Amino acid sequence: MDKFANMIDEKLASPMARLAEQRHLRAVRDGIIATLPLIIVASMFLVIGFLPNQLPQDWGVAIWIKEHAGDILLPHRVSMFIMTLYAVFGIGYSLAKSYDLDGLSGAIIAELAYLLTIVPQVGPAASEAVTNLASSNVELAEYLEQVPQGWLLPMANLGSAGMFVGIISAIVAVEIYRLFMKKGLTIKMPPQVPESVARSFESLIPTAVVMLLFATISMWLKIDLHGIIGKLITPLVSASDTLTSVLILVFLQSFFWIFGIHGASIVGTVARPLWLMLIDQNAQAFAAGEAIPNVAAEPFYQWFIYIGGAGATLGLAILLLFRSKSTYGKTLGKTAIIPAIFNINEPMIFGAPIVLNPILMIPFVVIPMILAIIAWIATQLGLVGRVITIAPWTLPGPIGAFFATGDIRASILSVILIILSVIMYYPFFKMYDNKLYKEEHEGLEEDK
Repeated sequence: MDKFANMIDEKLASPMARLAEQRHLRAVRDGIIATLPLIIVASMFLVIGFLPNQLPQDWGVAIWIKEHAGDILLPHRVSMFIMTLYAVFGIGYSLAKSYDLDGLSGAIIAELAYLLTIVPQVGPAASEAVTNLASSNVELAEYLEQVPQGWLLPMANLGSAGMFVGIISAIVAVEIYRLFMKKGLTIKMPPQVPESVARSFESLIPTAVVMLLFATISMWLKIDLHGIIGKLITPLVSASDTLTSVLILVFLQSFFWIFGIHGASIVGTVARPLWLMLIDQNAQAFAAGEAIPNVAAEPFYQWFIYIGGAGATLGLAILLLFRSKSTYGKTLGKTAIIPAIFNINEPMIFGAPIVLNPILMIPFVVIPMILAIIAWIATQLGLVGRVITIAPWTLPGPIGAFFATGDIRASILSVILIILSVIMYYPFFKMYDNKLYKEEHEGLEEDK
């Protein structure tokens, strides 16, 4: 086992861990993770806005929410609906700081590059015939007054649809900024000038280069970066929403954990931009009253697969608490059960331990994959609603499942999956607990 563990660490785990910490990937991860509080809070407005779907239609609160749904959803439209706008700022800041550059300047230059890929459009003006008609039609006149005029900024690519263009724009912009700073091609101000003003002038030339570069590409050469990148990543996004993809990601996360490598960090670094695109597409479809397209957004993993944390270890914690004969097992169960309820399972992973444990590593890898298959089938068959929001990951499983889907059946499924995890962990728990019990009694006999 030690030889195998060393081989895995040398050939696979360590290189993957280094990849997850690669400068640009880390910046993308940090920038996107920085938007999660915003997305979680915005998701609650989405749930509230469509709460009448879960309530009797004649209730006063349901009627009031329906009448004010547009106003309730406004915070969602200026937050989660345009999530890439915020993510790019975080990516630019993180990448600039990794180069020991001014983070704020890097973030602003990254945001500028991204916004320059979204070309403003002139709102259509009413024709003379329509204007004349409106002079005798009050309703048409009122409508024309509400139509925005002048330059308008399309919002579609400010959301998840523009995520990959945003990532590329932020990286290119900060690399240009770094190149100019490294070569000293900046405007230097005297020491007497305040630091904030000096920083602004230092970034003046790279800002001009970034602005000219992206404006030339998108606005003057009229190259549709969003259309090009969209066509390239469409197969990737589609592939991420398949049962095969889910099983691969679940296997990899559990596999890395059994060698003490933070599997969620490695898998999430690569998959999270895709997961965010999937959940945003679901949220937009839900808000528009359309069929929800995707199954495997990140909350699907959180609430139906990783119940209690990686490896679905809530089931194991329950067994340790209520069925252990060994003193160590009982103590571990008491210690781990509360964190496990709130999806924190480091006490279990390193306390049992599951890391390099030949008995517990098997269910730790296999059980989440079985839960994934069951949850996938249940979702595809319409037995539970698809995920539409990101709920706080520390919620207990059944509660988080409801908030993520707005469907009480998701809570029932979560409870069923917890029960199944208890059943599937039981034979392995029994072997492990008997081993602990035997070791404890052998130790007591030796002490005598």
